[in-house]
Amino acid sequence: MFRQYKLKNYHFQLVIYMAALTIIGILIIGSAKQSVQGKQILGFIMGLIVMMVISVIDYSFLLKFVWVYYIGTLGLLLLVELVGDTTGGAQRWIDLGGFRFQPSEVAKIAIILFFSVYFMKHEENINSIKTLFISFVLVGIPLVLIITQPDNSTTILTTLIFIVLLFIGGLSYKIVLSVMGITIPIVIVALSYIITHAQKLAKDYYPIRRIMAWIDPSNPDYSSTAYQQTNSIMAIGSGQLRGKGLNNSVVTSMKNSNYISEPQTDFIFAVAGEELGFIGTVIIVILLLLIVIECILIARKAKDLAGRLICCGMAALVGFQAFINMCVATGLMPNTGIPLPFVSYGLTSLVSLYIGMGFVLNVGLQPKKY
Repeated sequence: MFRQYKLKNYHFQLVIYMAALTIIGILIIGSAKQSVQGKQILGFIMGLIVMMVISVIDYSFLLKFVWVYYIGTLGLLLLVELVGDTTGGAQRWIDLGGFRFQPSEVAKIAIILFFSVYFMKHEENINSIKTLFISFVLVGIPLVLIITQPDNSTTILTTLIFIVLLFIGGLSYKIVLSVMGITIPIVIVALSYIITHAQKLAKDYYPIRRIMAWIDPSNPDYSSTAYQQTNSIMAIGSGQLRGKGLNNSVVTSMKNSNYISEPQTDFIFAVAGEELGFIGTVIIVILLLLIVIECILIARKAKDLAGRLICCGMAALVGFQAFINMCVATGLMPNTGIPLPFVSYGLTSLVSLYIGMGFVLNVGLQPKKY
């Protein structure tokens, strides 16, 4: 379970990047919603402790229990369906008395670990119909449970992570090109249909309404849905170069006037833009990019495919999730609720990320021997 490691192989720079980003997040959360800042600090401490413990345990030993992680995750997702706490029309949380636990955040880490082992075991026949079919079924079960909450953003993100794992695991380029050749025309046709039947679809399907609000925010039919992103863009722009400062009392502040929805979670990047300005947001982007790059660099030196997949999976999780969150906040993508990694408020999200990074650090402690 424990090995003799060399201190020089411990990627302290990755820990520094994560800690710096989390501290920035804690400061912004305190400005956005002071009442939850203490919980985020607790999550930071818990995350660091769990990460440090996992980082010194041989990940090959921990991966022996991936079926436990997988089945346990399914159990938690089913528990949400049965006794989950509902907020804003979504049933995604389990109330633990003062703390709310979101199993879909843990599911992302569990899926990375599970398929890291599954694809390594089937490395030689990963392109076979049987292997691909079983992998789609295994990932499909938790995805169905997540999307029924409903949690479309996490479903999309988890699907992207799975695709990355499948590609890194050795999926043939021929299959990739064939799938792209089929899906791209379907997506184009679907978007065309949505646009031409917008009014009817928007009444029945809220996600379609969000898409139309993004495409045509000035349309009176969708303005009530588009206001979140519109205000977010205005807040980011108003910060200019240096921002208005954390915890400011500026009357014209979009955050102080309560024009930014969920400022401590989904739209925390808008608060960062308004209060820290262009300089502050660039620092956040750079730190996120450094975390992704560091995970990829560790993956290149991993001793086996499982280690490589863990690192690439975590890089995909942080990279895609950050990209989607920032695109939503800046109006480059339709509105979808997804937190900014290490920055947004959320104990489950934060601790889960640190757990995943603990595995990455242990992969780095066991580089392949040349």
